[in-house]
Amino acid sequence: MDKNIVKVDNAPAAVGAYSQGVSVNGTYYFSGMLGLDPSTMELKEGFDGQVAQIMTNIDAVLSGSSLNRENVVKTTVFVTDLKDFPQVNQAYEAFFTKPYPARSCVQVSALPKGAAVEIEVVAVG
Repeated sequence: MDKNIVKVDNAPAAVGAYSQGVSVNGTYYFSGMLGLDPSTMELKEGFDGQVAQIMTNIDAVLSGSSLNRENVVKTTVFVTDLKDFPQVNQAYEAFFTKPYPARSCVQVSALPKGAAVEIEVVAVG
């Protein structure tokens, strides 16, 4: 098995016992991203601010792995309130191009650091 740990400086550092991502045989599994500014490790304000920062953070880990948005095949979105689902769709459509990656979106009771949204991605190199 060809396993490598992903670590980039321009995305938030892990806030626990996990890696930013792991690649195994050409498939990249990225940990869930919060709307944390990597330079301050503070959450951006509001749902839209957090989603925008998450997308920037996703670009950073993809780029740091010589990948781009087109390599993403699956995302999982965690929200603390499903009423924000239309905003998730808007951000998704603005970030990805057709054909869109597969996606799951689930409501959770809470996220780390009081975040409103978290997104994880799987990409193929």
